[in-house]
Amino acid sequence: MTTSKTQAKRAPGAFDKFFHITEQGTTFRTEVVAGTTTFLAMAYILFVNPQILGSAGMDIPAVFVATAVAAAIGSLVMGLWARYPIAQAPGMGLNAFFAFTVVIGMGIPWETALAGTLVSGVLFFILAVTGVRGAIIRAIPLNLKFATGAGIGLFIAFIGLRNAEIVVPDDATTVALGDLSRPETLLALFGVVVTAIFLIRGFKGGVFYGMILTAAAGMLTGLISPPDTVVAPVPSLAPTFGAAFGNFGDLFTTQMLIVVFTMLFVDFFDTSGTLIAVANQAGFLKNGELPRANRALVADSVATMGGAVLGTSTTTSYIESSAGVSAGGRTGLTSVVTSAYFLLALFFSPLLAVVTPEVTAPALIIVGVFMAKALGDIEWNKLEFAIPAFATVVAMPLTYSIANGIAFGLLLYPLLMVAKGRWRDVHPITYALFVVVVAHFIWLV
Repeated sequence: MTTSKTQAKRAPGAFDKFFHITEQGTTFRTEVVAGTTTFLAMAYILFVNPQILGSAGMDIPAVFVATAVAAAIGSLVMGLWARYPIAQAPGMGLNAFFAFTVVIGMGIPWETALAGTLVSGVLFFILAVTGVRGAIIRAIPLNLKFATGAGIGLFIAFIGLRNAEIVVPDDATTVALGDLSRPETLLALFGVVVTAIFLIRGFKGGVFYGMILTAAAGMLTGLISPPDTVVAPVPSLAPTFGAAFGNFGDLFTTQMLIVVFTMLFVDFFDTSGTLIAVANQAGFLKNGELPRANRALVADSVATMGGAVLGTSTTTSYIESSAGVSAGGRTGLTSVVTSAYFLLALFFSPLLAVVTPEVTAPALIIVGVFMAKALGDIEWNKLEFAIPAFATVVAMPLTYSIANGIAFGLLLYPLLMVAKGRWRDVHPITYALFVVVVAHFIWLV
């Protein structure tokens, strides 16, 4: 009896041999549960990403398919090649940069923006396989890295508040509080509250569950029309697939070079931060270093390139993977299971009809909360760090541009370090970036 129970807990031979499940102190069942948990924690991106990129004029059903397939490919490569329980999908923040800064703000066609995403993925791949990433990580001051993450969080939250019309334009004050008695706004506020309750109560897929409950409340109150069906054939990918290849000629402008750099910058540090955070939680770090780190970065860059070809913004590692690690995931099998769920989700595209801006707004606001926690890591007591960091954080939502926030930070940091007499502490690459930013602002004027 004891023997049969023990065997039931063991991983199947082939899986155990490939993923080293027993060696990592876990089981096949635990890895499957962990993969399921990770998927539920990040499934909201299947509906949020099409909404965001759809605002830039992209075909929403096609983006839904691109999102699911890119997440499946990225998670599969991470699981099989790097063998880490870290899933991937189009990144929050980068999709907002793509849609609101590049396409809407700069007036760049989304096809050209996809080409820029593809190029940033290729550059990331080169940096990953050559080891240049270390020099770049050292070049950008840590406080600006924290500020970038926090600023993107505020920017995303602002988009959510605006979509729900909790915040509205105002001629006298620029922005103002919206009409909170408006039914759609009340629905979004309901979503924020229930999502927060789910998360506070420890539900790993709290953001996803919050969206489900908000959509259900919308249908019950008649604010949202129920879908005709739940399961349907996979939508066509034709409107976005391969669109990135037709606009490479438009990349060779100062404007697009800055766009590509920003995509690369944000993805590079977002991925590095996520890998370190999840790996530390799982106990993978050895003397502060992550084994197979280059494989994980290569997996991320491959996912970005694949996603750009399919028709979505930058694909990156997800901090929601920590939910799966909390459930016991320790091997790449966790990511493989998550990948399978994303492929299965392809058949549920009719649910896009019930995921309105009021349903996705709570997810954007709550994700903004997660990202804003980086504010606590900034050295506010040192003004040479605090002022550039503050400029980075504030400029993103107030100028409606992630790129502007990064540019202000890279502009102020070297100047203040020189004024402080610490010019030797500034990396030469940072000075080079300062020159690029100055040229950018002169060109804009």
